[in-house]
Amino acid sequence: MNKMFQFLGSIWDLSKVEIPAQVIERTKLALLDYLGVTLAGYKAHKDKINNLINSFGKKDGEIYPVGISTPININNAVFLNGLNSHVLDFDDGTNAGIIHLGSPIFSVLLALAQKYSIEGRKLLEAAVIGYETSFTMARSIQPTHKLRGYHATGTCGLLGIAVSSAHALDFSQVQLKNAFSTASVSATGTLKVLDDKSELKPYNVAKTSLLGLIAVQMAIAGFETPDDSFSGISGFLSQMYGTDQVEFVPTLLDGSYAVEKAYIKPYAACRYTHPSIDIAKELRLKGVLKPEQIEKVVIRTYSLAVKNHDHTDIKGVASGRMSIPYNFAVSYLSGETGLNAFTPIYLENRDILELASKVIVLEDDNMTSAFPQKTYATVEMYCSDGSILRGKSELPKGEPENPMSRSEVIEKFVSLAEYSGKTTEEANKIVSTVFDIEKDIVTMLQLLK
Repeated sequence: MNKMFQFLGSIWDLSKVEIPAQVIERTKLALLDYLGVTLAGYKAHKDKINNLINSFGKKDGEIYPVGISTPININNAVFLNGLNSHVLDFDDGTNAGIIHLGSPIFSVLLALAQKYSIEGRKLLEAAVIGYETSFTMARSIQPTHKLRGYHATGTCGLLGIAVSSAHALDFSQVQLKNAFSTASVSATGTLKVLDDKSELKPYNVAKTSLLGLIAVQMAIAGFETPDDSFSGISGFLSQMYGTDQVEFVPTLLDGSYAVEKAYIKPYAACRYTHPSIDIAKELRLKGVLKPEQIEKVVIRTYSLAVKNHDHTDIKGVASGRMSIPYNFAVSYLSGETGLNAFTPIYLENRDILELASKVIVLEDDNMTSAFPQKTYATVEMYCSDGSILRGKSELPKGEPENPMSRSEVIEKFVSLAEYSGKTTEEANKIVSTVFDIEKDIVTMLQLLK
């Protein structure tokens, strides 16, 4: 059987089903969260982004990237949206799929909405279907995919872009097949971007956003594509999973949409660090010890959270965001868990770095077995007086089972928007337009410039 049509058929069928009202409302929260992290992401590395824009050459165009007041061509715009949406590692995702869902999808949809005057309801529906596509594939091939060195946000995310864009633009089945097939043969994204001082993790989202848009453009242009880009040694599945014999999980896995399964991050760091941050905050409430009063800290967690996240040599902002030892130390000693935690005042703080150097991260077999249903971490803090302080986290804040409330998501957005340079009044106007996007998407897009 054609493996690509098998997968795509289930997505196509789902796209014809009326999406429940609560799922649409949850998608508005996802969009709001995306806008906040993208606005702040641009501000956080504005000089580099402006250098990049200057390298594009002539600045004429019709599309405004999120947070940028100069219109540029659509391909460059979606690239910048993708880059800015992931630079803070503050965007949504799922542990089960080990993937950031919203950043690549919204990065393209918002640009298409400007170019093709897509209505707000249509954009939300397209995002829901895109989330489902990316998650269903990621859930089907993870964790093998990650262990092969791939970044699912850059690979499976590309498939989500193709399907969500096809839905937003009312593609025929032939156009959908061509966009999806082009996306499949374009998929790439290596976890090598995590090494050393690398700042390239958001590049995977930027590149994927651009490649997804190009796949859509190729379909619009009428290019024919392979009938089954999934099968065979050179197909998507063998390349990403090692074999094309993949059993796809069903759409609406466990009875809920993928967007409902996504976490929204309360902390500006890699999701693997969040259980330890939760514990650090709890221990902090009992009183804060000085680093010299602590002999060592042992953190146990599941296997995927250990590799690339157990380093104590903090080489910069990106390195800090990915480090469990650093995030535990900065959270425990300072209480900082947001953007400030990755400024020089903390990254270069002697006490924080001393405590981070005493943190040991170990795999726990039982926690590995429980993943992804549970994302455990435990902490044992061995003190110089012989006492041991302990803590445990099973479901970090932001998971669907332990969600951020609507007001907390709004508060996060407003904080990020203000950081980006928006006034409180402007931020609140954006909030209002997002929740009323079905009636007026144009005003929302104008407010994002």
